[in-house]
Amino acid sequence: MAIEKVYDLVSRGKAKLTPAAVQEALDAGFAPADILEKMITAMDVVGEKFKNGEIFVPEMLIAAKAMKKGVEVLKPHLASGAAGALGKVVIGTVAGDLHDIGKNLVAMMIESAGFEVIDLGVDVPAEKFVEAASADGVKIVACSALLTTTMPALEATVAALKAAGKDYKIMVGGAPINQEYADKVGADAYTPDAATAAKKAKELAC
Repeated sequence: MAIEKVYDLVSRGKAKLTPAAVQEALDAGFAPADILEKMITAMDVVGEKFKNGEIFVPEMLIAAKAMKKGVEVLKPHLASGAAGALGKVVIGTVAGDLHDIGKNLVAMMIESAGFEVIDLGVDVPAEKFVEAASADGVKIVACSALLTTTMPALEATVAALKAAGKDYKIMVGGAPINQEYADKVGADAYTPDAATAAKKAKELAC
């Protein structure tokens, strides 16, 4: 069945073959939203495998890339905003920190879960987070810090976001961060890896 082929190719990270399979499923009469849902389910399985140590970062990245290629084919067929149906997530690495591999992986997984991602990049000042987070439809702001020296910048960013008084949830993560620190700075959630981040984002957006 064409839709099962899409699921299989995404879960195996076949980025070159996924777009044609998505087109095939569309031609076979499958609803665009159902195809998208199938790809999201495939990424959920990939995320679980990653969490359980069955696969590693490279495999997760290629699966996310396959998903992205499939979504490109689907986008014109989806109701406006369906690819970001769960809302918007603002993500970035805090001021003074230039690490982006973990942040990029989280962004890809969150996008694969059905969110529209606004990626602010690295070395992002608190004001820029606050400004981006004030846009319509922002449900979550995800802040990353990979260095112990930038943990104070993360704390300042969370404080600025909370002071803005908007109705979004704040997620934090990165190598030196743990649940205790997240509680201390007043974040709504902490996640240790990209797969958990995508899952948590879905919970927070409900």
